[in-house]
Amino acid sequence: MTQSKRETERKYEPPSGGVAGLPDLTGVGPVASVTAAGPEELDAVYHDTEDLRLAGSSATLRRRTGGPDAGWHLKLPLAGDTREEVWAPLSDEVPESLRELALSRTRGAELRPVVRIRSTRTVRRLRDAEGGVLAELSLDEVRADAAASGGGRAEWGELEVELAEGADAGLLDVVEKKLRKKGIVRADSPSKLARALRDTGAGAEPERCPEVVAGSPGAYVLAYVREQAGRLVSLDPAVRRDLPDAVHRMRVTCRRLRGCLRSYRSVLDRRVTDPVRAELRWLAGELGAARDQEVLGERIGAALADLPDELVLGPVAARLRLWEVSHGGEARSRTREALATPRYLRLLDALDALVRQPPLRAGAGRKPARTMARAVLDEYGRLAGRMELALAQPAGRSRETALHEARKAAKKFRYAAEVARPALGKPVTRLGERAKAVQLLLGEHQDAVVAQHTLRELAVAAHGAGESAFTWGLLHGLERAGAEARQRELTEVWRAASDPALRAPLEH
Repeated sequence: MTQSKRETERKYEPPSGGVAGLPDLTGVGPVASVTAAGPEELDAVYHDTEDLRLAGSSATLRRRTGGPDAGWHLKLPLAGDTREEVWAPLSDEVPESLRELALSRTRGAELRPVVRIRSTRTVRRLRDAEGGVLAELSLDEVRADAAASGGGRAEWGELEVELAEGADAGLLDVVEKKLRKKGIVRADSPSKLARALRDTGAGAEPERCPEVVAGSPGAYVLAYVREQAGRLVSLDPAVRRDLPDAVHRMRVTCRRLRGCLRSYRSVLDRRVTDPVRAELRWLAGELGAARDQEVLGERIGAALADLPDELVLGPVAARLRLWEVSHGGEARSRTREALATPRYLRLLDALDALVRQPPLRAGAGRKPARTMARAVLDEYGRLAGRMELALAQPAGRSRETALHEARKAAKKFRYAAEVARPALGKPVTRLGERAKAVQLLLGEHQDAVVAQHTLRELAVAAHGAGESAFTWGLLHGLERAGAEARQRELTEVWRAASDPALRAPLEH
């Protein structure tokens, strides 16, 4: 059994004088009163791999006793001051549920104790006019010991301000302003673990990566690959927990990485990157079944909800739910199975190695205006060729297939433009925006085409069960009309995207 919550907090150096040095926060923003609690004795043993892979990705795993939430805590970074904390009951070993959620970061390496942190905590609760808790100020006296024999010890004080669930994040800024007036400043370490590893000597020496010239194509491409690889790792726990939109975002991340490695072969050696691209394609395919089914179900459900009641004949909603349950379960199982394979972990290892030891080519050190503009224009040329071919096809299956290929080419162009945007600025941004309009229109067309096939299957199943197929046929006709309308719009949208004036700044 696990539970999760989001925590938003900031850490500060302790006030001189301890609790007596805290300012009175009554009347600060919505704070109507401040109440005291504690002290509490907290004892936490932090677990990580030998090379501290969790800490290196700003995640922590601890077994803590004492306090109201004793148990195992896996903390995963989110945006800004916020982290997600997944809790599991106390046990002697790392719970399998948390081990699985940490797998994209540990990649199967053994988890072991790395440091023990004990804290004596005094708490002040900030309350609103109704007595509800807005935030907690925790003043900790911390003692840390490295777990390895012969490890060091460290002691320090720390002030933590944590928002209550549902509280306005702006309260942190208001409280911080008051703290600064009393000379209380932010801590120089993002977490107790980070400081404990540093001060006890338990932290590993950071691995030295090859230096890349700032402002070079190599620097821009590696920054993009590093960002997307980190996003892939971070999305893994959300996909395993079947959180909304997680599969879609992970699949898009795979595509972005594949596109970058394909477009910038002049920067990174394809002998290394092509095998990685192939594995990213495999993973995106495994994720695609769940995502495609989810999108299709939402699309058909929304179209059905828009129909007048008199046009809904038979148990249409029940049949759609049956289709969603049967297909959705299979798709989710396929995704979970993929994330449980050694193949997936090898892919994560390969991405990590790619970032740490990039296979740079000569183009990595050239001027970005030349190397990156060339990559963007090459992808644009492929898109233009696909569009020309698609628009020349007669209406029917051949045109639908060609338009789908053009859509994929538009995505690849946009990803190449994303990588180059920091180097090339507004010209590539404008061209990317026009290509996005083409891609979105082609996406709507493809979704309508796929929906037609599924609606026909539903109609056949309904007819076979002795139900009316009228509503499914009606929805099929609406999707067909929508696809034809998108095709009529496409010529004008592509004309705007293919304006030579948009490409001129990149060609010179």
